[in-house]
Amino acid sequence: MKIIDIITGDKPSLSFEVFPPKTSDAFDSVKTATEEIALLSPSYMSVTYGAGGGTSEFTVNIAENLEKKCGVPALAHLSCVSSTKDEIKTQLDTLKAKGIENILALRGDMPEGMSKEHLDYHYASELTREIKAYGGFCIGAACYPESHPESETSFDDIRYLKEKVQAGAEFLVTQMFFDNDILYNFMYRIREAGIDVPVVPGIMPVTNPKSIKRICRISGSALPQRFCRIVDKYGDNPEQMKQAGIAYATQQIIDLYANGINAVHVYSMNKPDIAKAIKDNVSAIIK
Repeated sequence: MKIIDIITGDKPSLSFEVFPPKTSDAFDSVKTATEEIALLSPSYMSVTYGAGGGTSEFTVNIAENLEKKCGVPALAHLSCVSSTKDEIKTQLDTLKAKGIENILALRGDMPEGMSKEHLDYHYASELTREIKAYGGFCIGAACYPESHPESETSFDDIRYLKEKVQAGAEFLVTQMFFDNDILYNFMYRIREAGIDVPVVPGIMPVTNPKSIKRICRISGSALPQRFCRIVDKYGDNPEQMKQAGIAYATQQIIDLYANGINAVHVYSMNKPDIAKAIKDNVSAIIK
């Protein structure tokens, strides 16, 4: 089933992101975790793509398992910056053969020490355009409510985002954020710029305070004071922090639904218990 049909339906959608293992010996444990999350009957599940495409085979295998064994629509991430055009063509052929019909088109992280002049792809819009020309896939793209860390200005960031939509992106999934007002402001600005495709907010339940600095460094996300106070109060107690982090994410999700956002994507970090807690907390709202 195409993601665009799911997120534009009458029923509110709740989906989860999972990531493949880094090594083959961890595949079974990750597969089990993703299957447990699939038992929650999410609207769909996305499967990330390792840096440099190192886990591309695992991404496809996990996505195929979700579709065929679990009956959950899968959104396979595909990044391009470290790939050749032939490699991308092979990936598209493989995804098509496996029955995967949804792709989140990403640039990916620039490989260290690699010269930009020797890259086949520099921007996600180039990959999006190529997938669109290939045909048969529902294409999503990433967006950044607080701007991409490499964008000089928010105006540049929205211009690049519009290029991805013009290239064929049918929906957008946001980077994590911890203040819903940031998203609402972002939505206003992109609509003013003529970007009218559906936007799916990405929510990260932060249950481990040690990961917060790394998360914010990678994503460029700001932490509101009310969230910082939660971390200061409960960060030294894992059980309390887990409950508080789930509650904070739940509040964000409920507020999004209440303000007319019909689709939410949760970064589950492959943790079935956290995914279940979130689903349980909003079960009456999305049924």
